[in-house]
Amino acid sequence: MSNESDSLARELPALRRFALALTRDPSEAEDLVQEALLRGHERRRSLRGGAQLKSWLFSILKNCFLDGRRSVKARRIREAEIASLSEQSFDAPQEATVRLGQLRGAFLELPVEQREALSLIALEGLSYAEAARVADIPLGTLMSRVARARAALRAFEAGQPAPSLRLIGGRDAHES
Repeated sequence: MSNESDSLARELPALRRFALALTRDPSEAEDLVQEALLRGHERRRSLRGGAQLKSWLFSILKNCFLDGRRSVKARRIREAEIASLSEQSFDAPQEATVRLGQLRGAFLELPVEQREALSLIALEGLSYAEAARVADIPLGTLMSRVARARAALRAFEAGQPAPSLRLIGGRDAHES
């Protein structure tokens, strides 16, 4: 084993130079030498008794280099194919940001009871029953508040005035 290690150690400077010549990058060259030595160790039984260790290791190193280049090329082709499937341009986010700010403003303009109910359901993800317990109101009342809040926000999105509250008698709340 010591003889094998000594032989490998003698070839390291030449392997590093060859790897650097191929890659032109010291870090990549060092990785390439490591990979070649690992493959050489895994395939050490294929080294014939009369074969030159140096040329055998150079062949392995070159094959590692070519495999790496093929892998990079294949990855770039896959990435280009994926990129061609996706949209090449996107709408500027300013309009969406402005609209989101307007929607946030509309949400904040809702009556506090509706904001609380909608926040517990839509933002916090509570069930209706859980939200009713948190708000300390009957389930039906919570459901009504959420429905009114959603209707008001849909109306805002459609550019319409918020629906008014109608009493059982059919009159608007503002008329009473």
